[in-house]
Amino acid sequence: LPLCFPEKLWKMLESDQFRSIWWSEGGKCVAINKDLFEVEVLGRGVCQRVFNTQHIRSVIRQLNLYGFTKVQRDCQRSASLPEFLSEEAAASAHSQILYYYNPSFNRAHPWMLGTCKRR
Repeated sequence: LPLCFPEKLWKMLESDQFRSIWWSEGGKCVAINKDLFEVEVLGRGVCQRVFNTQHIRSVIRQLNLYGFTKVQRDCQRSASLPEFLSEEAAASAHSQILYYYNPSFNRAHPWMLGTCKRR
């Protein structure tokens, strides 16, 4: 069976294959480097495509449909070195970083992934 959107997202976050998307806030938020994501994930050929779209708007729409809310980042930086380095690299490249939160989508609680249902 094909994976649903939250499962695909989780696999991407847990993979070391993607530099454009990572866990933020200690595994409570999803951080997306918009510019890099469009090239790295959405710009793939049909055979390697993760999502059935080439548009970031469609991915954001899916996030919203599954209960994710966009959160604004303050100047606080992550305490985790890999997260901090990702955030710094993205900020220095003047890329737009999008942060999304869903209480049922938490790295420390993988069993809650099943509660991420489409609205």
